[in-house]
Amino acid sequence: MACPVKNSPGVSTRNPKRSRERILAAALKEFAAKGFAGARVDVIARRAAINKRMLYHYFGNKEHLFREVLRLKMTERQAWAENLSGDPAESLAFWFEAACKDTDWVRLLEWEALQEAGGRLIGENKLRAATVRGLERVRQRQARGQISAEFDPRHMMLAMRSLTMFPAAFPQLTRLIMGRPVSDPIFQRERAEFLRRFAAAFRPANGNPVKIRFVT
Repeated sequence: MACPVKNSPGVSTRNPKRSRERILAAALKEFAAKGFAGARVDVIARRAAINKRMLYHYFGNKEHLFREVLRLKMTERQAWAENLSGDPAESLAFWFEAACKDTDWVRLLEWEALQEAGGRLIGENKLRAATVRGLERVRQRQARGQISAEFDPRHMMLAMRSLTMFPAAFPQLTRLIMGRPVSDPIFQRERAEFLRRFAAAFRPANGNPVKIRFVT
């Protein structure tokens, strides 16, 4: 029986798809650690174990790479959001658990807040479009009676994101208040259960949708 052939050290086993995945994973780590301004392309290349020239070949420049990281994360979250039932008890717990598992994404958003300081965001058109889709989902769930229509959907969406992302975004305050770090499985279980119960605050009081006019 023939022995399997091993690749010699001098033979390239380049896999463009796998190389792009490694670069994007490394880029998320670097951008989350240092923000867009502080991130270094050479560090990303080293993390991804790829030649810097190939990184530029795949993504063009640092800004294009950052945009692709954003696009990838937004696509991922869009798919998650579309598969949720719309029940606040499910969605609040789900997004909290997602934030705990992906603190790099939370830190990346915090760096954006620090570095942009009210200016235009990189990839703002895509971010705005994703936000519009999220608001439309809230409105649809209000119309179906899953979420109270008593309140402006923008405030509802902001409240939901605050409840689910705050612990991961401010781990020091979470530890001081709760006496446990965000990474503690006990805290995560307790918080998820709290959100499932607290979700009643987002439901219509009488179980029926309330039609109101929102100020835009």
